[in-house]
Amino acid sequence: MSTRIQTLNPETTTGESKELFNAVQNKLGFIPNLIKVMGNSPALLKTYLTVGELNANGSFSNKFREQLALAIAEENECNYCLSAHTAIGKMNGLTEEETEENRKGQSIDAKVQAGLYFAQLVTKNRGNVTSEQLKEVKEAGYTDGDILEILLNVVANTLTNYVNHIAETEIDFPKVEAGKFSVEV
Repeated sequence: MSTRIQTLNPETTTGESKELFNAVQNKLGFIPNLIKVMGNSPALLKTYLTVGELNANGSFSNKFREQLALAIAEENECNYCLSAHTAIGKMNGLTEEETEENRKGQSIDAKVQAGLYFAQLVTKNRGNVTSEQLKEVKEAGYTDGDILEILLNVVANTLTNYVNHIAETEIDFPKVEAGKFSVEV
């Protein structure tokens, strides 16, 4: 399968993209196809990596960020990100059952479920949420700062979802397909 936007070859890439590829290789041990596509725009790739690093230093656990990524990718119907975050989620302690539930915006933990549902609402409605929906996520235990951090996760994940939609990035993780677990409003 060929992508609609070139997947760069790390061996022949030069300049700033090559430096960014080397940093990803050193951190992850490989360079995912998404990064190879993003390398066509060093500005985009640098933004993605910087936002990812800042997000990782936020108040949410790796596990919750993966749960958010799954809920957002499902809402945006991004098979690449569902595949990647299913694999990464497993490395962060998510079971297959949790992964499927999280994709639906659900969790056995009521606070996690409220956060996932809110992230899907923000994604589906392009940030337009009602006062009642905002009140509900606060009542579940999220602060104003937490709500904005959920938004950060929506923005970061939507960026990758959209890159993959535009490029039709070849999936280089065990494949997972969106099951249309869209949030009902």
